[in-house]
Amino acid sequence: MIVHPIDYRYGTPQMKRIWSEDSKIKRMVRVEVAILKALAKKGYLDEKLVDKVKKETLKINPERVKQIEAEIKHDIMALVKAISEVAGEASRWVHFGATSNDITDTATATQLRDSFMVLEVKMRKFLKLLIKKAEEYKDVVCLGRTHGQAALPTTYGFRFAIWASEAGRHYIRMQQLKERLIVGKFSGAVGTQAALGDDGIEIEEEVMRILGLRPAIISSQIMPRDIYCEYLEFLSNLATTLEKIATNFRILQRAEVAELWEKFEEKQVGSSTMPHKRNPIDSENICGLARVVRGFVEPQHQSSILWEERDLTNSSAERITLLESTILVDHILSKMNRILESISLNLNNIKRNIEMQKGLNMSEAVMIALTRKGMGRQEAHEVVRGVSLKTKTTLFEELINDEEVKRHLSDDEIEKILKPENYTGTARKKIEVVVRWIKSLLT
Repeated sequence: MIVHPIDYRYGTPQMKRIWSEDSKIKRMVRVEVAILKALAKKGYLDEKLVDKVKKETLKINPERVKQIEAEIKHDIMALVKAISEVAGEASRWVHFGATSNDITDTATATQLRDSFMVLEVKMRKFLKLLIKKAEEYKDVVCLGRTHGQAALPTTYGFRFAIWASEAGRHYIRMQQLKERLIVGKFSGAVGTQAALGDDGIEIEEEVMRILGLRPAIISSQIMPRDIYCEYLEFLSNLATTLEKIATNFRILQRAEVAELWEKFEEKQVGSSTMPHKRNPIDSENICGLARVVRGFVEPQHQSSILWEERDLTNSSAERITLLESTILVDHILSKMNRILESISLNLNNIKRNIEMQKGLNMSEAVMIALTRKGMGRQEAHEVVRGVSLKTKTTLFEELINDEEVKRHLSDDEIEKILKPENYTGTARKKIEVVVRWIKSLLT
């Protein structure tokens, strides 16, 4: 019976395969086999026996593991018994020196490694799409808004460059996090490797070499959970940026703004009762799921607070937090990339929304010009404020009829000052800086 939306609605097949139950069992089997290989290298058993075990474990059915677990009530011991059933002479060495979390935490490290490989590809695409839009729209002047109200002009390219800079920092965080997060362990019941004696460190290093991981510097029965907290915080932070962009896309698609559009398929339906509707459902989907991801951060922090060498309170929570947050972030990142690939601007509405302000959004430009002409900045602010508040037609008409303003600025100067395209400052240069920086990150 399928009950969770991740099973039937959210997530990419690629990421769900990494975190599936079948995948986790196979990864834990590989960890057990890697331990046997490392033990064989130190002379504990014949390497040929390990080769046979490796072949036989390919036949292990996850259902058999579940069947044993139903009887003995321990998932890892069920796995050990299932491997031992096919291991022949090598069965005496299966799980030798190991504890359950040597297997689970190390298998999780391989899932995180593979997840990062998937996320990195999509993050690189995300960055490329953002700077592509930044360059494409670098001269598209639009109405800036603060507090939801009309502000100075900006450009769509500048908006995308800001989002690209934020995404670029996430990309750097991801690279840094990999070094701390993707580590495994083979340290035994309390972390001291007592069962392995003086061979412990060397065997652990060999196990991790086989699995393509780095060994943890130190661990108790489990990996310290601060690294999982950092991972969840990274995913939450990335999800927040995705929601921030999606929220702005939603705002810009409002009927009264209508400057930007998500792709809408020919046969797509927006409403079951209002045939005209063209809802921003992809952006809304991103916003909703990002909130779910952020909700996993606190349970993961709580899962770091364990008794002495460990207890089991983290286990049940982490079966949910790590899996769902990874799958959902991959899902919304994929969705954002699809939006960016097909998003379009309505240039007429962008121009209309600027013109609707009747020049009032250019009040700072007038104030600055008056100050440059010799008026005190505070006096200029008050003069322009007074003119703006009584504007009934356009700011231009009010300014050219104001005696104080006319003493400092000609009609031609005022007309030039009020053109939004003349007041975007260093936006173009800033876009170029961001584009160069992102390209340097991706090389």
